Amino acid sequence: MGSPLHFQAPTALQYFAALVADDASFSVLEAAIAVAQDADPGLDPQAVLSEIDALAERLRRRLPADAAPLQKLRLLNRYFFQELGFAGNVNDYYDVRNSYLPQVLHSRRGIPITLALLYGELAAQVGLQAAGVSFPGHFLVKLHMPRGEVILDPFSGQSLSREDLDERLQPYLRQRGLVGEFEAPLGLFLQAAPPRDVIARLLRNLKEIHRSAADWPRLLAVQERLVILLPQAWDEVRDRGLAHAALGDGEQAADDLRTYLRHCPDADDAGVLLQRLQALQGRLHAPQRPRLH
Repeated sequence: MGSPLHFQAPTALQYFAALVADDASFSVLEAAIAVAQDADPGLDPQAVLSEIDALAERLRRRLPADAAPLQKLRLLNRYFFQELGFAGNVNDYYDVRNSYLPQVLHSRRGIPITLALLYGELAAQVGLQAAGVSFPGHFLVKLHMPRGEVILDPFSGQSLSREDLDERLQPYLRQRGLVGEFEAPLGLFLQAAPPRDVIARLLRNLKEIHRSAADWPRLLAVQERLVILLPQAWDEVRDRGLAHAALGDGEQAADDLRTYLRHCPDADDAGVLLQRLQALQGRLHAPQRPRLH
């Protein structure tokens, strides 16, 4: 009789890597939930998905079988923003918990991207076509309706007119010199965001929070996910190396900086990073002084 088989559960990073490996089967909601495992290693993503499904089922039961898309949209907005009470966390916008979808599900407070993910999932489960929009400075939701598109701000629940969107976009365009004859059309900024881009934006929000707080262990955890998500984004490998360096892990830092410089030898920061790499290598290869007892 053979010995019983033992299967080792994947680590949080292995689970995340499996979720984001293939664009064709990329589950943006599940990947967003998985990000929160950095803060809560015992989190069960399937339990969180079940909670979201239960919210959607409550809404579905209220919809008439022949409900028109506009009726569904009105009921969804009333349910999500008024009854469930989801809203932007205006009192503590940069609270890291706003980026963890399970926390947002329970607190009913979040930032545009996490609110958009939850709203978009409920919309999809009642038969509406919704997509996230990586609008400059503020993530939005786009809904395809029979008479055109509706652009919604998930932070406030407000439907945005073309004039509203133009007004929000102008500072971004001016900052980048995209005005006058170089002005970019509004439609360019209202494209549906691919799932990989959505998770990258979510992680980069966390990256800025942790970098601002000099929280190197949490920053490193985010960088590990970004490198998995965007394997050709060499600047993320560089930033992982810098996080390793800040934590005193010279060998890992040197490996990442070498990889970055090999792929980006002409980058603006290549000279500075080469000096940093040489200093790291010097410390790694320096003879160790004997301890005195």
